[in-house]
Amino acid sequence: MAITDWPEDERPREKLLRHGPATLSDAELLAIFLRTGVAGKSAVDLARELLAGFGGLRPLLNASRTDFCAGQGLGDAKYAQLQAVLEMARRHLREVFLALFLDTRHRLIAAEELFLGTLGEAVVHPREVVRRAMHHNASALIVAHNHPSGVAEPSRADEVVTLRLKEALGMVDVRLLDHFVVGDGETVSLAERGLL
Repeated sequence: MAITDWPEDERPREKLLRHGPATLSDAELLAIFLRTGVAGKSAVDLARELLAGFGGLRPLLNASRTDFCAGQGLGDAKYAQLQAVLEMARRHLREVFLALFLDTRHRLIAAEELFLGTLGEAVVHPREVVRRAMHHNASALIVAHNHPSGVAEPSRADEVVTLRLKEALGMVDVRLLDHFVVGDGETVSLAERGLL
């Protein structure tokens, strides 16, 4: 039976629009992405088969191009669409906190993405930053995080985290040189704002 023959409140797209994406199963979400089924199978039936074949949504999302395109109803166009969506989500929908670990002459030792957050915040654990600084034998750090909203203005929470990091790193004689907040096309330095 085609999805268009289903009661309207059971159709994945209508269900998403009415109740939000969190109410849909993995198969229903994948069916919306696929848009159509194949001969004898609705998009939801095809999605269920693909999820079973790949072992779930995560393995399907992480599949190589060759493995993905081997799935029935899938090909290069769907693979390219999926990769584009995944990359957009990685780039803009989450707050990312990273650190540059520097030696005594402020030369780069390592750069690491330390925390990945939600749409509104990345929870930063000073002890983990200190642990990574000690691991790299760093003398100084520069940290940065993005604001998915696109507004680079530091929040009060950003200021508090900066002061906590400065204090924690200071206990092991590592200097926090700056904390940058990155928005769309602009960056704010908390050192220039006088916080460090």
